[in-house]
Amino acid sequence: MPRNVAAPESDNPEIPADLPTPRAVVFDWDNTLVDTWPVIHASFKTTLLAMGQEPWTLEQTKDRVSKSLRDAFPELFGNRWEEARDIYYSAFEREHLQSLMPLDNALGTLDHLQGRGKPMALVSNKTGRYLRREVDHLSWNGYFRSVVGAGDAPHDKPDPEALIMALAPIGLSVGPDIWFVGDSRSDLELARNAGCTGILVHPDPDRAKTAFSDCLPRCQVANLDQLTYVLETVG
Repeated sequence: MPRNVAAPESDNPEIPADLPTPRAVVFDWDNTLVDTWPVIHASFKTTLLAMGQEPWTLEQTKDRVSKSLRDAFPELFGNRWEEARDIYYSAFEREHLQSLMPLDNALGTLDHLQGRGKPMALVSNKTGRYLRREVDHLSWNGYFRSVVGAGDAPHDKPDPEALIMALAPIGLSVGPDIWFVGDSRSDLELARNAGCTGILVHPDPDRAKTAFSDCLPRCQVANLDQLTYVLETVG
């Protein structure tokens, strides 16, 4: 099938002709493979109210949460950011495992890549200890050669250091044949900064053009079913 022609089925994405075949696929975690918006939103609501600020709507949370806590909270809360951090972590810890839900076809995508011998890793702006607890809770450890969360590298996404750390156990370096799959600005900025191929997972077909025009993905898919289709097509 020609790469730069949309597939006949209306729910399949257009694939760029020059999209490189991946040697490895590195995933974001939150809202790329698992649905964590409810607990993130609830934890931010608790934190903002405790800090005397107006709580965000769910859509505002989705638009505003991308950076790691250690990068975002000083901007949000100034010299009280450590107090806000503790409130957030307390609220988050109560619910994050119980409410953790894989997104549709997440396992199918991971199984597809594993079956083709493609190494996988995780790079998230979720604090590393929480990220590893969630991966372990779902018994998904066997899919990922490395799991790098916020605080594990000297700098978090979108700095390339976290991705370089994640690729080290695989024996690979950054480059266009490394795919970084995510749903947010920090994911696309990381791919751009590292010289990797950024894949955006987002149901709004105009999301990249309207929100990430300065760091466009190489390919956008609406969901993980479409990502699996792209992977099957490029090999």
